[in-house]
Amino acid sequence: MTATRTSAPIAANATAPAITATGLRKSYGDKRVLDGIDLNIAEGTVFALLGPNGAGKTTTVEILTTLIEADAGEAWVAGRHLTRAADAVRSTIGVTGQFSAVDNLLTAEENLLLMADLHHLDRREGKRRAKDLLRRFDLSEVAGKTAVTFSGGMRRKLDLAMTLVGHPRVIFLDEPTTGLDPRSRRTMWEIIRDLVADDGVTIFLTTQYLEEADQLADRIAVLDHGRLIAEGTADELKQRIPGGHIRVRFADAQTLDTAAGIFGIATRDEDSLTLQIPSDGSLPNLRAVLDALETTAVQAESLTVHTPDLDDVFLTLTGQPRPADTVASPKGNV
Repeated sequence: MTATRTSAPIAANATAPAITATGLRKSYGDKRVLDGIDLNIAEGTVFALLGPNGAGKTTTVEILTTLIEADAGEAWVAGRHLTRAADAVRSTIGVTGQFSAVDNLLTAEENLLLMADLHHLDRREGKRRAKDLLRRFDLSEVAGKTAVTFSGGMRRKLDLAMTLVGHPRVIFLDEPTTGLDPRSRRTMWEIIRDLVADDGVTIFLTTQYLEEADQLADRIAVLDHGRLIAEGTADELKQRIPGGHIRVRFADAQTLDTAAGIFGIATRDEDSLTLQIPSDGSLPNLRAVLDALETTAVQAESLTVHTPDLDDVFLTLTGQPRPADTVASPKGNV
């Protein structure tokens, strides 16, 4: 990785960002995967990186976890410089990838004890840590069963438990709930929330499930063609997308006509007897619509507020042609 600035490494303390990156770039031959991304992720938060397949999400994770080197740019993770202190970075992070690291031939307890050995914990501490994690992840009853007998949800819980053996301060979760049923996915969400709330860890999450990012992330970034094209809270990103409206349904065509005269900018639907009134989703805007109906004594049958969701954000912001000054990213999951 080529250094691009001379500032000192960020100190490892409670006020430092958990992850900082400047100008990260990565290419494979003439295939540019990352095109200069900057990150600043606060400690004790969940940061979600969204993007279509091939956008560069997994490459970003691989760089920040020291699996591969960037071609340019600098980064610090948990206060350690990514290349000058790579071993220190590895000692403070945990990684759960798209594919489970669980050994099918070992029991749940044996998988955890193996991780304890890899972290050089003494046998007594390793057993204590394994027992604690089995309890925490509700796996105590299957501690002696081989992982090959586990459901997908149980395997993902064990995989994450294995990540926690070394007490990481930053955890990278690369599409952690892929393939799980809705109940197992929500169980994983609760575990992730507890990790942040109880342990104060930082979560770097990549996901294809937009609801997952909406539910978990304090901040969300959208990556497309190797560039960060948007970043903010879920609400901030949704507010960037037009299309919010209040949908009001009426009992008959005459009432619909009357209401249409009040809300001149509304879109009317004769078949469903509804008006679609543009709205930013705010309480004052909703109150103004209700006040107008009450003042004119127009009776509405029902009223619903529709705001853009992360699906709208994703579809609006991504999928545009790659800028002309860059080349297409390689096919596959990068």
